[in-house]
Amino acid sequence: MGKLVIVIVGATCSGKSLLAFELAKALNSEIVSADSRQIYKLINIGTAKPTSSELNEVPHSFINLLELNENFDVSSYEKKALVKIDNIIQNKKIPVVVGGSGLYIRALIDGIVDLETNDEIRSELLSKKELFGNEKLFQELESAVPAAAKTMLPQNWKRVIRALEVFYLTGRSITEFHAEQVREKSSYNFLQFGLNWKREILYERIESRVDEMIKNGLVEEVKNILAMGYSETLNSLNSVGYKEIIAHLKNQISLDEAITLIKRNTRRYAKRQLTWFRKDERIRWFTIENELDLVTIKNEILNKIKSIA
Repeated sequence: MGKLVIVIVGATCSGKSLLAFELAKALNSEIVSADSRQIYKLINIGTAKPTSSELNEVPHSFINLLELNENFDVSSYEKKALVKIDNIIQNKKIPVVVGGSGLYIRALIDGIVDLETNDEIRSELLSKKELFGNEKLFQELESAVPAAAKTMLPQNWKRVIRALEVFYLTGRSITEFHAEQVREKSSYNFLQFGLNWKREILYERIESRVDEMIKNGLVEEVKNILAMGYSETLNSLNSVGYKEIIAHLKNQISLDEAITLIKRNTRRYAKRQLTWFRKDERIRWFTIENELDLVTIKNEILNKIKSIA
């Protein structure tokens, strides 16, 4: 059966963090965050981090771990998260993973090719992209590694470049390395659950959350971060909520325009998240109409755990 790990996914504002929190409490366990922004310090309001009381009540990993100017990639997350998960399991507890960063979740469950990059090859491929575009680069991948090309789209040019780089470095398909990592991870039993709202209700929740973030001081939070000397170009600040408020503080747009853009961009982000997660047939989706449904969902998941434990 493998080492049991519960994974909760869904779009932003779907209630996945609350569900994970209640599950972890019921299991007397810990939460492993899979959120690529909550891992940074200082950006609190715009990332909807757990409250101090929640962090005190249930141990969380990968929250407030990094400074805003520190680099962190998905490969590092995979390694560190698996170590944490193993530690929790060794303490005879069931880890609860939660987050909306699809690449983090995929790396954790299926692995990610961990090979050194080659600057010369990468520079050449980037030059081809600039000169000939994504489609030409994708055609090169289709010709060189058809199996890898079937797993991605031309617009995902970073993945296309990585697949070509791996091929030119090793002579093998990136999918072969992924398959090997899946075999290595067969000792884990990842149970994935997703929360699915009607789109109009989810969008209403998003708009309400954005209004609440502004009310709770998002503008002041961003202003204070910039006053500390952090560059507005940092990757950690290149996320919905922060980039729009930065544009407002630079007098490029009004506050009302910034709020409208945050709502629009958050809706678009939620749509991309759902598109990503719905490709994974291993996820069991729960239809949810209000937060009261989370109690029923929590109990269903707990019953599922009991049935296989």
